[in-house]
Amino acid sequence: MKLKTFKPDDVRGKKVLMRVDFNVPFKNGKVTDNARILAHTSTLKKLLDAGAKVALVSHFGRPKGKVDPAFSLKQIVPDVEKAYNLKVVFVDDCVGEKVAEAVNNLKSGEIVLLENSRYHPEEQKNDPEFAKQMAAPFDVFVMDAFSACHRADVSTCGVIDHVKASFAGDLLQREAEMLGAVSENPAKPYVLILGGAKVSDKIAIVGNLLNKATTILIGGGMAYTFLKAQGKEIGKSLCDEERLEFSRDTLRKATQMGVKILLPVDSVVASGMDATDVSIASSDNMPADKMGLDIGPETVKLFTKALDGAKSILWNGPMGVFEDDKFAKGTSDLAKAVADMTSKGAVTVIGGGDTASAVRQFGAADKVSHVSTGGGASLEYCEGKQLPGMYPFKAD
Repeated sequence: MKLKTFKPDDVRGKKVLMRVDFNVPFKNGKVTDNARILAHTSTLKKLLDAGAKVALVSHFGRPKGKVDPAFSLKQIVPDVEKAYNLKVVFVDDCVGEKVAEAVNNLKSGEIVLLENSRYHPEEQKNDPEFAKQMAAPFDVFVMDAFSACHRADVSTCGVIDHVKASFAGDLLQREAEMLGAVSENPAKPYVLILGGAKVSDKIAIVGNLLNKATTILIGGGMAYTFLKAQGKEIGKSLCDEERLEFSRDTLRKATQMGVKILLPVDSVVASGMDATDVSIASSDNMPADKMGLDIGPETVKLFTKALDGAKSILWNGPMGVFEDDKFAKGTSDLAKAVADMTSKGAVTVIGGGDTASAVRQFGAADKVSHVSTGGGASLEYCEGKQLPGMYPFKAD
């Protein structure tokens, strides 16, 4: 999808409100992963190079509409300054005269960071009056927070009606371009890799992409619902009982459409996630007292072979409990296989969330075409939904 982005003349000398996603992992007073901050570097640089005065607005955690120091963005100011090599002027609100004053007084090499937008209950209600207040000091709005664009909030879309012009930033455009490449009209052979815990989380994406995929690989916890739908013993493995019929129906439809669905032929099993009795079990002989916690080595071979020759790959959902080394090999090996296909010319997109964390953990993030910054947003995009923080910028 092509979005409406800004040119230097659109923002030169203008006061710009830029929606970013600084909802970063934060522990013991420190940002533990600044990837989301760095993701906005390109857009911010273009604005500043054009002479714009820029204020950044974001949410941080879930303060539930109340001022709570634990969720203050003031805590991450040093990390923002370090990431952008700029002085950050912090304002302890996201609306009001103090915001206008800070923006008016900005000097070269400075940006404004506004306080957590979710301190105000009106933010997530997309309240028109609050949107008018937030937009008041600004001429232009730039939306660059893809990971929040599935939310119809004041700071993601409500302000658009109250500024002279609005545009998508580089990050938003990149997400639209890459997710579009593997969900709208993907080059074939097209392989869709699905994992994670629940079938219910992936129903809409299966419905939207089943008629576009060449092959679908299903791993993770959701695979056991499909295996049970085939009549197999799954032991104590996760099962979305309410989605068994959906799973059967999906397998039937895929066969009718000529789409190949591959399920695990073996699993790494144990009596529990904290157990030490780890072993490999065939999907045709799953012990009743064990649970599947990762795809097994034969499944890795099967899935890797299925990727061979693919021109488009979308991966959403890990293959097992990758946070635990005992159950990480399936996801790790698949990450390497997807990276290998990228080197052979395939367009490969990682659909954010846990899958993005996994490919970063296994050193494959810079070896694939694109790692989405949005978990829920990337999922909804690939489900074919119109995202409220993106579709207003769709180019004609």
